[in-house]
Amino acid sequence: MKLIEGSTVAAAVYSDCHAELTALKSLGRVPGLAVILVGDDPASRAYVGAKERKCQELGLHSEKIELPFTVSQSELIDHIQRLNADPAIHGVLVQMPLPKSLCEQTVIRAISPGKDVDGLHPVNVAKLAMDDPSGFAPCTPLGCQRMLQESGIDVAGKHVVILGRSLLVGKTLALLLMRRGSGADATVTVAHSKSENLPALTRQADILVAAIGRPGLVGADHVKDGAVVLDVGINRIEDPSTKKGYRLVGDVDFDAVAPKCRAITPVPGGVGVMTIAMLMANTIRACHLSRQ
Repeated sequence: MKLIEGSTVAAAVYSDCHAELTALKSLGRVPGLAVILVGDDPASRAYVGAKERKCQELGLHSEKIELPFTVSQSELIDHIQRLNADPAIHGVLVQMPLPKSLCEQTVIRAISPGKDVDGLHPVNVAKLAMDDPSGFAPCTPLGCQRMLQESGIDVAGKHVVILGRSLLVGKTLALLLMRRGSGADATVTVAHSKSENLPALTRQADILVAAIGRPGLVGADHVKDGAVVLDVGINRIEDPSTKKGYRLVGDVDFDAVAPKCRAITPVPGGVGVMTIAMLMANTIRACHLSRQ
C-alpha cells in the first residue's frame, strides 16, 4: 500500500510556482492575492492565516480584509469591486462559509471571473464544462487530480467513483477527470447520500474519491482490492485524550480500508494540504492571464 502524502505532492506544485514566479518577477510583475474574511469563525481564521503565510513564503503580494459578522451585503460587494479594479490583485477569494445574512451566490458572482481563483463563478464553471482552458477550477479538485498525476496513477479509461456531489469538489472533479488529455479521460460515476446500495457501487471503483462529509463512512466493504482511495473529508470528532479535545478524521475508515488499497491519502496530511498549493498556482496563473 502506498501512502499519498499531500506535502510531497505540494512540494512539486511549489517548485513549479517558484519557477513561474522567477519568470514573472524578471518582468517586474508580482502576483497578488486578496482574501476577505467575514466574522471570527476559528476554522476560517486558521485557513486564511495559512493562505497568508504561504503567500509570504513564496513571495506573492497578499492582502487580508477582515470584516465584522454584521457587514452588509452591499458593503462586502463594495470591497470585492475595489479588488476587482486593483491591478496589483490578481486573485480574489472570499472565505466561506459566510454568515447566513449574506447570499454566497451573489457574493461569488460579484468577483471578476478573471480573478476568481476559487473557480466558483458561473463563468468559470461553464468554461470547465466546455473544456475552455482560460477558466479556473476549484482548488481541492485540482489538488486531487494533481495528486493522482504526481503519484503515477493514470486515470485514462479507469472507473472513478466520486462520493459527493458538491460543486466545490464532486461535480467539479467529475468534469476535470472526464476531459480529454493528461490526467483525465476517466469514466466517472458520481454517487451521493441518496444513491442506493452504495457499497456495491463504490466497490466498482478503480479510484474512489470520498467527499461527502461523513466521518468514517467508507469502510472495507466499500472498496475493492487494489483500489486507489482519495479521502477529501475533514471532520472534527471529539477526543478527550487530545490536547484540543478533538481530532481530525476523513470520510474513510483509514485503518480498515488501507490494507486493501493500492494507494490511499491520509487525513490530515493528504488532500487538504493541496488546496492551498493549488490556490497559489491559480493566483500565479491569473497573473499570467491578466496580460494576455
